[in-house]
Amino acid sequence: MRPDFAALSISVVGAQNAASDPWCTEQLRLACADEGPEWLEAHLEAWRDAYRAFGAKPQRTPCSVEALRKRALRDGILPPMNAVVDLYNAISLRYGLPIGGEDAHAYSGTPRLVVAGGMEPFDTTRSGESEVETVEAGEVVWCDDRGVTCRRWNWRQGVRTRITDESTAMWFVLERLESMPISALLQAGEDLIAGLKRLAPSLEATMQLLRRPD
Repeated sequence: MRPDFAALSISVVGAQNAASDPWCTEQLRLACADEGPEWLEAHLEAWRDAYRAFGAKPQRTPCSVEALRKRALRDGILPPMNAVVDLYNAISLRYGLPIGGEDAHAYSGTPRLVVAGGMEPFDTTRSGESEVETVEAGEVVWCDDRGVTCRRWNWRQGVRTRITDESTAMWFVLERLESMPISALLQAGEDLIAGLKRLAPSLEATMQLLRRPD
């Protein structure tokens, strides 16, 4: 569907999360004020095209970084969540790329990006109550052996695999389409690991670039 797609997979063990602190809040503030790289709009348009290709409407369900940017432009700031989520949201905004952060211990089997057959379960919430949705056939989703973990490629994350204050094993995926340089993708990953080491200096991180062979 998108031969230009590349993902940077980062697996972390020995991580530590914490409540948002002044450093995290400042990173979010700076990222919200950042106009982004010169290739930002072209990268967002590539994601809009990718969404349209599998039947999604990006104006209603935008990719995660476009949703973050819309909130930042509207409100001037993003509300702090916790240290790790604040960190990857700030990097997502600064580099203009979707980033997913997951609790690796909550996974059943290997994460994989697939085209849904339809009827796969997705755990979410509605009006504060737990709810299980079924995804549409043809939708691009991240999933594991138990069900969908993120709908519409990187639009909405499920509840089961979210990073919490207790998470110590984490998996991050940074997703790129054409117009974003691979060098910028790799640098975003290095920035993420450096920020995680601020919270847990002894953590171990493994980074792997996933892309279609030339």
